[in-house]
Amino acid sequence: MKNFAVRTYFLIVFTIGLNYSAVGQKVDVDSLLVSALGDVRNNQYESGLKKVHQGIKLTPDYIDFYLLAGRIHQLTRQNDSARYYFNYVIEKNSAYEDAFLYLINLNLEEKKYAEAETLVNKAIAIHPEKKYFKLKKWNVLLTKNEEKEEYQYLKTIDAEFPNEEELRQRLFFLESKINSDRVGVNYSYTTFDRDNYGPWHLGSVQYIRERSWGSLIGRISYADRFAFDESIANGVQYEAESYIFTGKMSYSYLGFAYSDDIVFPKIRAGYSYFQNFKKGWEADLGFRFTKAEDREFKTGVIGIGKYIGPYWINLRTYLQTEKSDFYPAFTLTTRYYFDTRFDYATIIAGYGTSPDERTTLGQFDQRVALDSYRIGGGYYRLFGDHYITGIQATYNNQEYTPGLKQNELELSLMFQYKF
Repeated sequence: MKNFAVRTYFLIVFTIGLNYSAVGQKVDVDSLLVSALGDVRNNQYESGLKKVHQGIKLTPDYIDFYLLAGRIHQLTRQNDSARYYFNYVIEKNSAYEDAFLYLINLNLEEKKYAEAETLVNKAIAIHPEKKYFKLKKWNVLLTKNEEKEEYQYLKTIDAEFPNEEELRQRLFFLESKINSDRVGVNYSYTTFDRDNYGPWHLGSVQYIRERSWGSLIGRISYADRFAFDESIANGVQYEAESYIFTGKMSYSYLGFAYSDDIVFPKIRAGYSYFQNFKKGWEADLGFRFTKAEDREFKTGVIGIGKYIGPYWINLRTYLQTEKSDFYPAFTLTTRYYFDTRFDYATIIAGYGTSPDERTTLGQFDQRVALDSYRIGGGYYRLFGDHYITGIQATYNNQEYTPGLKQNELELSLMFQYKF
């Protein structure tokens, strides 16, 4: 009995010693991993890699060392070795999400788009709750420049990312490149609180053709102005506009209009360049030329826009000159999008008169030097796949001669058929 007790005592002591040794080794290996990570952060890749290999030799099943080995090889442009270690990690334990991300990026760097897409699909299947893998797939499609596939994919994930500004911006951009045609009519009715002045009527018919290269718009407008209950001026304007895609994230606007009637400028021409940036930002820079009777105006246009969740906010500044005279104007536009680019509510506020305001364009030369404060709101909606409608009301406090002001209320209606 005494010998049994002695043997039991030595067995317990030996077992405790083994466990203590194992725990001590684990602590040492963890310290080794932390030290290797520190070397990588300090760009001491050779030292870090030696420690990684030492850790793998001590604990062959410690996956973190293999992941760090892959990362060091990727940072030192040893891509084949990096690929081996990342694949090893994924095969041994697919819970290591960083291994997927590193290997996807490596495939994108080497333009191995098929491998990158296969891998990101695998990551989504294994980690369906991780939304950043779905965004990573968008990055893969964007990099491989498959716009049709990219658009279809963004449509499927749009609802999951209501606050992803770049996604909404890109979706609308791609939507504009889908082949479609629209015909439509616009009508606006403007009343004035001045006795025996107004109303104004402005109507137009237009055709819009959208293709992968851009869009072409043809428009014919008719204006009729009343005073003392009878028409005092009317006329027709002919207009052509085009939006041309100039890059993956940029496009240009061109416009020209002509009229031989007093209710419109004789010539209106314009150009703007639009550039989209990350985080939902957009900037534009442009020029407008307006010729009204014997006066000519040149306008510089500077705009900045931002998507914030479902909102789009844009501030545009017009720097207008006639000879040595200078007339500024500002327009702030806010939209809240519901579904497509045709479904939104909008609020517009501004100061001054700009050449982009169609209703008052016929009096541009008379109003440009006068004060004007306006605010308006509207609602636009796509019904089914074909019918687009909109309604907008705008209030304008307009100085019509120095020191005298009038209140204007404009109601605009829009209808388009999309096919």
